[in-house]
Amino acid sequence: MRTVRRLLWRDITSSVAFVSLAFLSLFFFIDFVEELGNVGTRGRTAGHAALAALYELPGLFYELMPIAVLIGTTYTLARLAQTSEFTILRTGGLGPGRALGLLATLGLAFAAFTFVIGDWLAPAGERAGVRLQGQFDDSLSIAGAPGAAPGAWLKERRSTPTGEHSISVHVAAASASGSLQAVRIYEFDGDGALALRMSARSATVDDEGVWTLRDVERQRWPGAGTTAPAQTQPAERERLAEMRWKSQLTAEVVAAAVLPLATMTTRELWRYSEHLSDQDQASQRHQIRFWNKALYPLACLVMVALALPFAYLHARAGGISLKVFGGIMLGISFILLNKLSGHIGMLQGWVPWLAAAAPSLLYLGISLAAFAWLVRYR
Repeated sequence: MRTVRRLLWRDITSSVAFVSLAFLSLFFFIDFVEELGNVGTRGRTAGHAALAALYELPGLFYELMPIAVLIGTTYTLARLAQTSEFTILRTGGLGPGRALGLLATLGLAFAAFTFVIGDWLAPAGERAGVRLQGQFDDSLSIAGAPGAAPGAWLKERRSTPTGEHSISVHVAAASASGSLQAVRIYEFDGDGALALRMSARSATVDDEGVWTLRDVERQRWPGAGTTAPAQTQPAERERLAEMRWKSQLTAEVVAAAVLPLATMTTRELWRYSEHLSDQDQASQRHQIRFWNKALYPLACLVMVALALPFAYLHARAGGISLKVFGGIMLGISFILLNKLSGHIGMLQGWVPWLAAAAPSLLYLGISLAAFAWLVRYR
């Protein structure tokens, strides 16, 4: 059995590596050609275009790994079936349970490798790409919600002697050095009256949640939190070159709100979704993203299960090219359904983990049903 395991694992791994290399080469070329359109603007060169395309590769590899596993495994098993090698292995004692166990173990290894790529290399590559873009732009604009002004909103609640206050912070842009641009801070009292408004040209945040605001304009309404209406009293205005402001919004929380979701690890997604829930903000999008990222590597196990029935198809049931084409179509349909499931889950209010796991559970059920049918009747 050790020889059989070595044969299957070696052939499948080499096929998956070849398919992955082919995909990455193709997409690297496409991204490089696209980046060439920016060469010559603000000092960009062809080297910068190649580097930007290179930073995209870990994320692409993470997204394409399940399809590569499906195509590589399908090709290997179809080739073994066509040359009757798999039939010989079956007569030599490779039963359906053992075959499923061997491929499941390999699928788990692929899943672990995919998780490492998606949780470490892909976010690091995305952050490096953001920093590279920031070298040529004065600031990185932050996309807001559809139909709203650009920028990111952050919220927190804090207890004061006059009651619980709510604070909203708006960040319009971020620079490559990590400073925030055009920061606006609004503090409301328990009755919803504006108690404090601050605007700063730039700001930096440390890990303890201390904001260093520069070129600050501050307005305070002294009547906030009292029986007198806050807005009926004149506001106290002052300008400061620099001030420090303590907040619960740490650098990690701000980075999660400002940077693209692709730059966040599984742990960061979980902590940010918990922060949103604690502040009574909509967190379902980030929860679904967390579960998608946590469960997506297991798609490699599903892809291996989808490929296994091809080993039990007779050679006359279609050539290798036809089987590989069928595997590609299955992989593409799975990726599309996986993306669609997250959007449907948000619209329908599904439980986040169920919205993320539904496509994998569906395709795993289909593959095991097809495998059982082929073993029983073919």
